[in-house]
Amino acid sequence: MSPLTIDAPVERPDRTRPPGDRLPPLRPPEHGDGDDGAPQPSRPLLDNVRLGMLFFLSAETMLFAAFVSGFFVLRLAAPQWPPPLQPRLPVIVTGINTFILATSSAALIIAMAAFRRRDRPRLQRGLALTAALGTLFLAVQGYEWVRLIHYGLHVTSGAYGATFYTLIGLHAVHVLGALVWLGVALRLVSRGRFLDGRAGILRACAIYWHFVVGLWPILYVAVYLT
Repeated sequence: MSPLTIDAPVERPDRTRPPGDRLPPLRPPEHGDGDDGAPQPSRPLLDNVRLGMLFFLSAETMLFAAFVSGFFVLRLAAPQWPPPLQPRLPVIVTGINTFILATSSAALIIAMAAFRRRDRPRLQRGLALTAALGTLFLAVQGYEWVRLIHYGLHVTSGAYGATFYTLIGLHAVHVLGALVWLGVALRLVSRGRFLDGRAGILRACAIYWHFVVGLWPILYVAVYLT
């Protein structure tokens, strides 16, 4: 007799499952349950406000670079600079005024630090101090212009007067625009805005103010000292 053998049971197809129906493959285990393991959307390197200000300030930089280049071309072509019988620019007073404008930028840095701490009183004081120093800068500059006009330096005083009032006046217009923007931001802060995190206007204003302040020492050295 041959030894008794027991065959393994043959797996028969499940007749109750419709043809072509397959179980979904098992998903690989994820770390954590729920939405914790889901990939989080990546944040952009630059938000819309900073990106827009980057393009705007690039155009502003090109504008001032063109005017400064034109200033140096006219100066190098002149036989003597400053021309004889023309008043000299107030170097010392303008140097002090440069320090005033730089201090306004430091005040704005302190104000933005208060904003990040959600400290509205210090934010308001910092913005108000920045605006006051910027106004003082324009007032001193306007007083010096009145004196220069009294001494005979006009826009029609050749390339010397034309380039001076064009370059310095263009920067003064930018400071005035930044002051208006700063005043709007200060009024919105007084009404409780920006403390909820939506502060695009305030951040853009700070970027623009620092740009205007950083531009002035370049103009001071180019126009007053060289």
